[in-house]
Amino acid sequence: MLGLDPLYCACEGKMLCIVSPDKEHEVLSAMRSTPYGKNAAVIGKCTSDHPGCVIMKTALGAGRILNKLAGAQLPRIC
Repeated sequence: MLGLDPLYCACEGKMLCIVSPDKEHEVLSAMRSTPYGKNAAVIGKCTSDHPGCVIMKTALGAGRILNKLAGAQLPRIC
């Protein structure tokens, strides 16, 4: 409604953790053992398929490239 893309907005209270695949279960178990980490989940993986890119899988299964934000995100003015 405001013209802001939530993928580029600040999101306090969240953590993104990059972990070696062989430590995934150990780290998830530790995070899930805390009240704030009970919903910890794997949301992606690093591959060599698209170096330097972040590809998001949409609800329909298509890929969407997440580009770096070129400037300040401003709300749409109507």
